[in-house]
Amino acid sequence: MSDKDPKVRGANRPKLALHVPEPPFRPGDKPDFSSIKIPAAGSATRPDTSVQAVETHALTTDLVRVLGDDHKAVGPWDPKLDPETLRKILKDMVTVRVFDDRMYRSQRQGKTSFYMKCTGEEAIATATAAALDREDMHFPTYRQQGLLVSRGYPLVTMMNQIYSNKGDPLKGRQLPIMYSDKAYGFFSISGNLGTQFPQAVGWAMGAAIKGDSRIAMGWIGDGATAEGDFHSAMTFAAVYNVPVILAVVNNQWAISSFSGIAGAERATFAQRAVGYGIAGLRVDGNDALAVFAAVKWAAERARSNGGPTLIEFFTYRAEGHSTSDDPSGYRPSDEAKAWPLGDPVERLKSHLIALGEWDEDRHAAMTAEADAAVRAAQKEAEANGILPQQGKDNVGSMFEDVYADVPWHIAEQRDQAVDEMR
Repeated sequence: MSDKDPKVRGANRPKLALHVPEPPFRPGDKPDFSSIKIPAAGSATRPDTSVQAVETHALTTDLVRVLGDDHKAVGPWDPKLDPETLRKILKDMVTVRVFDDRMYRSQRQGKTSFYMKCTGEEAIATATAAALDREDMHFPTYRQQGLLVSRGYPLVTMMNQIYSNKGDPLKGRQLPIMYSDKAYGFFSISGNLGTQFPQAVGWAMGAAIKGDSRIAMGWIGDGATAEGDFHSAMTFAAVYNVPVILAVVNNQWAISSFSGIAGAERATFAQRAVGYGIAGLRVDGNDALAVFAAVKWAAERARSNGGPTLIEFFTYRAEGHSTSDDPSGYRPSDEAKAWPLGDPVERLKSHLIALGEWDEDRHAAMTAEADAAVRAAQKEAEANGILPQQGKDNVGSMFEDVYADVPWHIAEQRDQAVDEMR
């Protein structure tokens, strides 16, 4: 036979194969995160905000941490926040957790169709809100409800949106928890994952073109970094030196697919900054002080026209992806408890106690106060109606906000729909 015969050519070569990433633990396994390298708090260097992007790239494989095992703040990234600011961030985190628990129960009681909690990730949004100016614009995913809570957005309005009742400012046109409020710098949440990254870059480009002083922050999950939108945003941000912060919340899971499917086995998500030539940071997402310091650093860099920063918040999604998900089907039930970076609420609480600025009694009182506020808001929102009761009131509103001048045939359909509901 000729060596050009396909039966002969390459006969001695190994067969090609693909690697399909698998999570290290499945249901029934005992989770062991000892393979994750957790550097000591305070060990990461803090470059000046004016440095070249390449000088930050060592921080894309490191982990910016401030709170040590003794609950004290150490190292160059310590933002040295005053106790009042720390208590505000803690209160916001507790409020978000209480709010999530109440709305989760509401969904289970059939009062709404859908809910998504951010349990274990509360520090990321609340500390970010504290670090940025009130006027800065966020392009969030569905686990940044802490941004709204921290900025004082009415809990009743959030619940009205979840129930899609007559108090819903979005008139029932968005899925529950997909909030939107321009006045609070909270761009409409998109169900199409990844879109918020190029939107944030585009908004920040517009701000720069107009000579504005506000910056934007885009949010994405680890799984959605595999979308083309992520790379389009990174390209424009790098090429035009856009004043934007791009955050990847790496909570280890994209619904039931672990982060390796999106490339976490090969490199950190922060390392993607290296290929685009922009600044990058990898941050302990369960350390509120580290989150604050990193976002403040990136904001100062953006405001001084130093360019974009990609931040990976390294965290863990403690509960299911949503009320439609049962995580016990794809990971050990006790995996969240084994997560080595702990609970963000407990860590900040312990830090305040270590400073002599907090105690268990005050924490219990604050939690009870947050619970009472959430319950009161829920009672007020439910007086406007819950989701199963909707569908007949103000039917004509579905024809609004589309045309400047309603065409005759649309007006005819509207009038017919309204008549049929009488």
